[in-house]
Amino acid sequence: MLKHPTLELLGQLGLAGMAHAFIELESNSDADNLSHAEWLALLLDHEATYRNDRRLALRLRHARLRHHAVPEDVDYRAARGLDRRLFDKLLKGDWIGAHESLAIVGPAGVGKSWLACAIGHKACRDNRSVLYTRLPRLIDDLSLAKGDGRIAARMKSLARVDLLILDDWGLEPLDGNARHHLLEILEDRYGRRSTLVTSQLPVARWFDLIGDPTYADAILDRLVHNAHRLELNGESMRRSIISAAA
Repeated sequence: MLKHPTLELLGQLGLAGMAHAFIELESNSDADNLSHAEWLALLLDHEATYRNDRRLALRLRHARLRHHAVPEDVDYRAARGLDRRLFDKLLKGDWIGAHESLAIVGPAGVGKSWLACAIGHKACRDNRSVLYTRLPRLIDDLSLAKGDGRIAARMKSLARVDLLILDDWGLEPLDGNARHHLLEILEDRYGRRSTLVTSQLPVARWFDLIGDPTYADAILDRLVHNAHRLELNGESMRRSIISAAA
């Protein structure tokens, strides 16, 4: 007789994980041998797992990661110069906690975006907020936001996220509008949040890419100064897959 009132009360309290566990335990004859303390421990464990799973799903949805990449699937055998010890250290996320930056650099097709998303996925698991975006698209979005009055709110949201992933840095030179938006983003985040960029261009060429020396000094000072670097090399992994399938 206790079953239905208990489930109703669990639902009213928002304890969906405990409710599901309660139903499972009620239908499991082996649960009859559990003490009250063991019952309670199992219910609480299910509730904690349920909440953690929901929190992770919400963070991943807000992150908008380009790839469904998880650390467990990282291929360390590919010939691209990926230092496993360094990448494992980056996955731990201490640099995110310290509000530092990371640059992943290498030629097209070596998995820069995928690795960035794997780091983003791990950060979501660690209960950190993440946002992935391609830099060219972000610049376009900010230009539109400036036109319709949403720019302040958009910049505020970019400043709050724990890890901002800017993919495809350097695909095209930055114009004056892009330089201004990028500097404002990095200024708001410098020393407060972490930024990860991926680029096909070596860091040494970023100054010329930005175009304006004054902006270049300011942007690179906030982005590259004391930043971690993951430098990759080798041929495109996508090309290797296509060749193998041919």
